Amino acid sequence: MKKLLLASLLAVSTVASAQEITFAMEPSYPPFETINEKGEIIGFDVDIAQAVCKEIQATCHFKSQSFDALIPSLIKGRGGFDAAISAIDITEARAKQVAFSDAYYESSASFIAVKGKSDLASAKSVGVQNGTTYQQYATNEAKQYNVKPYASIQDAILDLKNGRIDLIFGDTDVLREMFEKNPDLTFVGEKVTDKRYFNNGFGIATNKSKKALIESLNKGISAIKANGEYQKIYDKWMTK
Repeated sequence: MKKLLLASLLAVSTVASAQEITFAMEPSYPPFETINEKGEIIGFDVDIAQAVCKEIQATCHFKSQSFDALIPSLIKGRGGFDAAISAIDITEARAKQVAFSDAYYESSASFIAVKGKSDLASAKSVGVQNGTTYQQYATNEAKQYNVKPYASIQDAILDLKNGRIDLIFGDTDVLREMFEKNPDLTFVGEKVTDKRYFNNGFGIATNKSKKALIESLNKGISAIKANGEYQKIYDKWMTK
């Protein structure tokens, strides 16, 4: 009887101490995050978060949040989430505002246009997702273009195909994902590298006070890279 009681108490204690982590993301950014036909958020970032949670014995939850509200919400401790995983580039400016995990994905940036319609030299306007480092780069470093922000890349694609903008600038893999449904689009120019804005990798962001959470997330990221789970997820989403 005592053994059964002890086992029950340990089980209750384990459940009570189990970590619950709510991740926020902007789910219109495939292959990193998107919504399936069942209304569920799926994608590379979701699978990475779930794999990390499994390693650190935590339970994952996910919620939708506009991208430009992710970091402000973390800073103020609002929004009802503990961390943000949404293809967020680690930058020096952002690292002053929030804490980042180790990088879990190496990013790059590119321009796309409608085939035969525009190139970098003749283009006059560029679409970017609002609140992103790509918007910051285009505004500060590509001043030859009129920069138009969009809530999502999908909205920018519509304007690009309708001739309202000449280019879109964003993450290379996200833009490549668009080609399957939009075969009339293509990359223009070379990939852009500027570590002030991107190419430092994507990280999971938290409020700066959550040092223990960052340590746990880093352990999980390190573990899935070492045990092969990361590569499985990468192959699933990034090598179509």
